[in-house]
Amino acid sequence: MPVPIPSSSVPRPLQLPLTQLDLDTINAHLSALSPQKLLEWGISNLPKLYQTTAFGLTGLVTIDMLSQLTSTPPPLIFLDTLYHFPQTLELIEDVKIRYGSTVHVFKPEGTDTVEAFESRHGEKLWELSESIYDYLVKVEPARRAYTTLDVQSVITGRRASQGGERTTLQPLEVDSTGLLKLNPFFSWTFKQVKEYLDANHVPRNKLLDQGYKSIGDWHSTVPSDEGDAGERSGRWKGKDKTECGLHKDYFVMKKLMKEKRETELRMRDEARGNEPLVAPESLTELSSSFGTRTVATYVAVETS
Repeated sequence: MPVPIPSSSVPRPLQLPLTQLDLDTINAHLSALSPQKLLEWGISNLPKLYQTTAFGLTGLVTIDMLSQLTSTPPPLIFLDTLYHFPQTLELIEDVKIRYGSTVHVFKPEGTDTVEAFESRHGEKLWELSESIYDYLVKVEPARRAYTTLDVQSVITGRRASQGGERTTLQPLEVDSTGLLKLNPFFSWTFKQVKEYLDANHVPRNKLLDQGYKSIGDWHSTVPSDEGDAGERSGRWKGKDKTECGLHKDYFVMKKLMKEKRETELRMRDEARGNEPLVAPESLTELSSSFGTRTVATYVAVETS
């Protein structure tokens, strides 16, 4: 039975934008619900709902639960950075077969392979500028996915027990673009997630058996430490970083990319003897203008 919105002043499905009072009222109600009930509520109340997933453990639990709640679960959005482990890509095919899932795949703009990406942006971009890399492989593709599919709400697999910026996670969030984010497992621990996976024979990444609890790109992921606090410790090991940029303020990320581009263009301008350079409208124009793999060629942002 659908879980009602706690306030009759908030229509169903939710009408955007939400006021802070609406959001606080809804979260006060949702905080006491189980993940199953949160998902039921989301299906009934959230407009144009999709599930964003990298096919991590909590995302897989979400897919399984949704398959038991509805015959038409929200479609999946997968951001293919081109640097995922082969085991992750194999898992996606297993999920498609098991659940018949619709998976919308979005890759870095204008590139379908590692070779194409590195030809355009250079090798090991994540070592030269992590923020630029994150923007190109996660932030921009996500924004393009939401625009292309007309997404207004997404289900995420984030949990407070994962630590870092997720410690104060609420059941429902609204990001800087107005996107609604439902976090149905915000209160679950890794132990609860693993117990559900085992009890329901949910497909999982083969790397789990090798000590990987949280899995991202192969170049920035190692086996995790023990306990909930160490679940994401294998991501960006040894760095002061806990997120890839996907759940950060989009406009802050966009502004950062614009500033980096302007700085690099100015540096190139000075290197060319102050010959004026006009800021290109796209990464393609930027690459063709310089003809070399410099950090300046890495930045592709909207100019508006």
